[in-house]
Amino acid sequence: MKRLGIRIFSGVALVLVSETTALACSACFGQSDSSMARSLNASIFTLMGFIGTVLAGAVSFFVFLAKRAAATTRTEPTPTPPSQPQA
Repeated sequence: MKRLGIRIFSGVALVLVSETTALACSACFGQSDSSMARSLNASIFTLMGFIGTVLAGAVSFFVFLAKRAAATTRTEPTPTPPSQPQA
C-alpha cells in the first residue's frame, strides 16, 4: 500500500513539473482559428448530436413503455372468481 502511494505521488509530481506547452494542442493553446481547432469543434458538436439522438431514443422508448403499461391496466377488467353452483 505504501508503494502505491509513492507511485501516485511521484506521478503527480512528474506531471506538475513537466513542460505545460507540451501538453496543449493548437485548439487549447494559442491558435484558436486554425483548421485543427475548427475540425475539433465540429467533431465535438457531431458527437454531441449523436449522444443527444441516442438519449432522445431512450427517453421515447421509456415513455412508450409507460403509456403502454397505463393503457393495459386501464383496459383489463378485474378478474372475478367464478360463482359456485349451489347444491
